[in-house]
Amino acid sequence: MIVALAGGVGGARLANGLAAVLPPEQLLIAVNTGDDFEHMSLTICPDIDTVTYTLAGLNDRARGWGVKDETWSFMDSVKKLGGPDWFALGDRDLAKHVLRTERLQQGESLSAITLDIARACGVAHPIVPMSDDAVRSIVITDEGEMAFQNYFVRRRCEPVFRGIRFEGADIARPSPALIAALADPQLEAVIICPSNPVLSIGPILAIPAIAKALCDCAAPCVAVSPFIGEEAVKGPAAKIMRELGIEPGAAALVSPYAGIVDGILCDLDDPAAGMTIDGVKMVATDTFMRDDAGQQRLARESIDFAVSLQRTV
Repeated sequence: MIVALAGGVGGARLANGLAAVLPPEQLLIAVNTGDDFEHMSLTICPDIDTVTYTLAGLNDRARGWGVKDETWSFMDSVKKLGGPDWFALGDRDLAKHVLRTERLQQGESLSAITLDIARACGVAHPIVPMSDDAVRSIVITDEGEMAFQNYFVRRRCEPVFRGIRFEGADIARPSPALIAALADPQLEAVIICPSNPVLSIGPILAIPAIAKALCDCAAPCVAVSPFIGEEAVKGPAAKIMRELGIEPGAAALVSPYAGIVDGILCDLDDPAAGMTIDGVKMVATDTFMRDDAGQQRLARESIDFAVSLQRTV
């Protein structure tokens, strides 16, 4: 059994690689829900949808999000009617948001809904939210606090990043499947995918029971760095690190993942390659996933690296 923690495009790509090399009964993918929000009365779960579409082979690879061959008649009509068009909901994507919202309003759990949608899309591997309880990322900027999607999509990450808080995380419970997997004696490793450590993995670790379970877990945990050189492959991770006064790179992951990770896979040119920092072993490899073969290669390397480590808890 392998547990993968994922969020964003990079997380979805490695999750896809893991799904290609592991059978469904040996992999659980737990996904960030801190960037979920309510938009036009619909519950939108961007990271869950990105992971689902990627594993289903339905994702738009050029954009990195949404469905391939998407059309936008709904959004065109919303704009003409004077509605909010800053967050795009595609025609093919819309049904999922409507059905998810309806089922949530009927009292069903996000875990159950996510599994059903994934299966309907042809995904055999279990995808679960980090929690069935609402956790909302609130970004603190030089212009004040902003709901995550206002910062990320509406403002395109332009305001200076000062910090973040995770509303509801202190009382949120881990999804049942995730907490059970972390306690499973058959668990071999936890892999933190190359996701933004602040925006995508931060909300997962902000849930106290998840952070404790990861610290207490007998299985080793490795993270894959999202940084190539001093930049992130996609997204604002490097910008955020610099605005926090932190040099982007694998070494920047040691502090936010303290007590959780035993090793970090970093890019071949990363300054920390080959080092051990605060007990965390840095191993260099080609972390850029150019295609499906690259995703699968990195997935195998992540697993091999993790199982080669031993943890004392």
